[in-house]
Amino acid sequence: AALTVRFLTRRFIGEYGDMEFIYSHNLTVDGREILFHIWDVPNSQQAEEGSSEEKRIQWADSFVLVYSICDRASFNILPLKIQFIKAAKEGQSQEKVPIVIVGNKRDLHHQREVSSEEGRLLALSLDCGFYEVSAAE
Repeated sequence: AALTVRFLTRRFIGEYGDMEFIYSHNLTVDGREILFHIWDVPNSQQAEEGSSEEKRIQWADSFVLVYSICDRASFNILPLKIQFIKAAKEGQSQEKVPIVIVGNKRDLHHQREVSSEEGRLLALSLDCGFYEVSAAE
């Protein structure tokens, strides 16, 4: 949620509830107006199986999966999430689904549990993009 709000408003808010939201946002990229629809789902709700998860995956055209560099568990669930997304999306077509892995909280390097190299290697092995950022900064 912090990254989504930072992207939409350029402001940082550190604490969020456990709610999911859909945001719409216009942005000009390379002279073209792009309309983003962002379905922001907290990690606790991402863990659910079944029709809700499937509905979210079918709704989206691309995926940004965010983990905390200070929370190994949030990193460890990524391979299964990505496999689930790819099976659901790529099974229907031959096109590669755009997926980016983002390690957040780079500013809290003193609490780091997941190295940058681990994030890069995971993204490389799963054919995903990779960034490490700080929503706070």
